[in-house]
Amino acid sequence: MMKIKVLIVDDSALIRGVMKEIINSQPDMEVVGVAPDPLVARDLIKQTNPDVLTLDVEMPKMDGLEFLEKLMRLRPMPVVMVSSLTERGSEITMRALELGAVDFVTKPKISIQSGMLEYTDLIAEKIRIAARARIKPRPHPASAAGQAARLELAPVRNPLTSSEKLIIIGASTGGTEAIKDFLIQLPSDCPGILITQHMPEGFTRSFANRLDKLCKISVKESEGGERVLPGHAYLAPGHSHLLLVRSGANYMTKLDQGPPVNRHRPSVDVLFNSAAASAGKNAVGVILTGMGKDGAAGMLEMKKAGAYNVAQDEASCVVFGMPKEAIAIGATHDVGPLHELPGRVMQFFAAHGNHAMRV
Repeated sequence: MMKIKVLIVDDSALIRGVMKEIINSQPDMEVVGVAPDPLVARDLIKQTNPDVLTLDVEMPKMDGLEFLEKLMRLRPMPVVMVSSLTERGSEITMRALELGAVDFVTKPKISIQSGMLEYTDLIAEKIRIAARARIKPRPHPASAAGQAARLELAPVRNPLTSSEKLIIIGASTGGTEAIKDFLIQLPSDCPGILITQHMPEGFTRSFANRLDKLCKISVKESEGGERVLPGHAYLAPGHSHLLLVRSGANYMTKLDQGPPVNRHRPSVDVLFNSAAASAGKNAVGVILTGMGKDGAAGMLEMKKAGAYNVAQDEASCVVFGMPKEAIAIGATHDVGPLHELPGRVMQFFAAHGNHAMRV
């Protein structure tokens, strides 16, 4: 069996040592090099040709983001960011995901050595997922016109104003960019949206703020108890499941700190199951890139309740895990490339208006 070759880039000798210990303890991966800064890393990439790079967010000599941007343009490869749990760290991490990093792990706040060793399974899993991820070359950031054109890709109009309709979204690995690319096309008066993205506490607020600045709709980290309004999206916070509930004629958000489902809190299945129970045929389910099967069973419940469900196709996914599972159990009605999904969802609303869908 070919082992996954990993290059560690971190300015902390302690973190480099702990990461090396964790990775080399796994039977299917090995550290082929360690670098204290991006300049050393550049030479080691040429020498060792790694499958996955772990990259510290904040480093001397060259900022981690600057290095990542150059890497994804010149030598695209799977990168897992190693981030601090600070507000600044979470904002930089969001930018790293935007630049093409596959995923991230957070450094423990206390007792780094023992804390990182407790993270062994998580770090190993993220590296395995990254090794299988589909990496796309990134355009040069200097081409602002190209970036603007991408962001304005096929804006779609809202064919109805009913506040009864809802869009329910679930994603995991690769999902931060996929969710952004989905939401950015939606008009300011689109149906209300609930989103669960697998992400730790402290990062969901930065993610919601970033989306809010980029999109025509309003995006916020859910606090629970909000009335779900058209033109608004509510993101599950990293510490709680997000549910849709009814209160009289209104849809409301609800947060729940129950145990993880499919090893995740927030869990996509929890959100989808609540949408099946509370919204039925008024919901459209959207499952995007992600590892594992979270969301598949809940999406099937949504379909049984009369919802219309779409999945991102394999070619446009970073990781085709969650959509693949939903498709495999017959939970979806439509599968397509990410850039077409917002239009298809809005076309569905236009075609069906306030009428029940015939399955």
